[in-house]
Amino acid sequence: MLIELNQVTTIFLALAVFMIGSYLNSKIKILEKYCIPAPVVGGLLVAAVLTILRGLGLAEVTLDTSLQGLFMLTFFTTVGLGASFALVKLGGKLLVIYWLACGFLALVQSAIGISLASLLKLDPLIGVMVGAVSMEGGHGAATAFGTTIEEMGVEGALSIGLAAATVGLVAGGLIGGPIVKHLINKYNLKSTEHELDLSSSKPKNPLSSFAAPITSRVFMVQLFVIGFCMALGSYLGEWFTTVTEFALPGYVSAMFVAVIVRNLLDRLNENVIEMKTIGIIGDITLSIFLSMALMSIKLWEVAELALPLLLIILVQVLFIAFFGIFVLFRLLGKDYDAAVMVGGFTGHGLGATPNAMANMEAIVSKYGQSQKAYLVVPIVGAFLIDVFAMPIIITSINMFS
Repeated sequence: MLIELNQVTTIFLALAVFMIGSYLNSKIKILEKYCIPAPVVGGLLVAAVLTILRGLGLAEVTLDTSLQGLFMLTFFTTVGLGASFALVKLGGKLLVIYWLACGFLALVQSAIGISLASLLKLDPLIGVMVGAVSMEGGHGAATAFGTTIEEMGVEGALSIGLAAATVGLVAGGLIGGPIVKHLINKYNLKSTEHELDLSSSKPKNPLSSFAAPITSRVFMVQLFVIGFCMALGSYLGEWFTTVTEFALPGYVSAMFVAVIVRNLLDRLNENVIEMKTIGIIGDITLSIFLSMALMSIKLWEVAELALPLLLIILVQVLFIAFFGIFVLFRLLGKDYDAAVMVGGFTGHGLGATPNAMANMEAIVSKYGQSQKAYLVVPIVGAFLIDVFAMPIIITSINMFS
């Protein structure tokens, strides 16, 4: 029996997926512990149900995900609008080092994915999906670039990327704490901020900086700016692809236009961009487009490549662990703050910024506060990282398209 859901019903199901995931996260401690996003939990559950129905021959459900691209475009634009380079000055030398290390990680993750995929006789573009796209990029990038790569003819790219991102997310939560504990014990590191109250001393995530209360006018101004960046970015992406024959997805060009617009507006009038509203819009659109992507994932396509994917992810996990311990820790100063930042690096290098924050929270609650880590990691992990990662991913895709 074929069941076709229209556009409206599909969006409703996506919202239901998010609500289901949120409920399960509140009830199942392990999901909360490893910061598994609600759309991932609910989406995978629905995808499993749909796969079982298909496998048993009871029903095949088709979804109208035509609006997924719009939500995805909006989310990446909000990411670009959060990239204020004034924050780089605030973070100083440590932020620049950490930022460059994240760019290097994206490069190596892509190389690992592509080279191992080739050795295992897989399409190199599958390796791209199990590289920086799903590791450092997480579910958002896996959904975006997975859709792009599937349009190039690689079946199952989206499903593979989302599966890899989920495994990476769990791995980042599992190894972050032990790595930092090893560094603290080995070098006898101690926080110099024990006397500070943890709840009041942590710098806020820049994405959560509030400049004004949310009103309909403020909301519409932010929507106008987002819409302008989306429209201009989409046209520039199409033009660039036509002129150079170098595939540049519209959501990537929109994000970089948003970066430019944000920093121009900061010079002209720093009160135009209101990050509380931008953050809410970004959170909502991310949740909807992830829910739509996860619930439509074709699990039977992932099952066929389970062993090769796990092997590639294992190498990715080992690399980030050794790089964090033997290279990044030293570059950041070999002190307590450096150790905590390595924990954050592991979290978002294999998953997402909330994973990084969870890793650091677990460490500082036991060993003491690190204000430097709470300043640097969220700024880079939340948006600055994409300035390096996106060009690397796009170049990798075009090399093997």
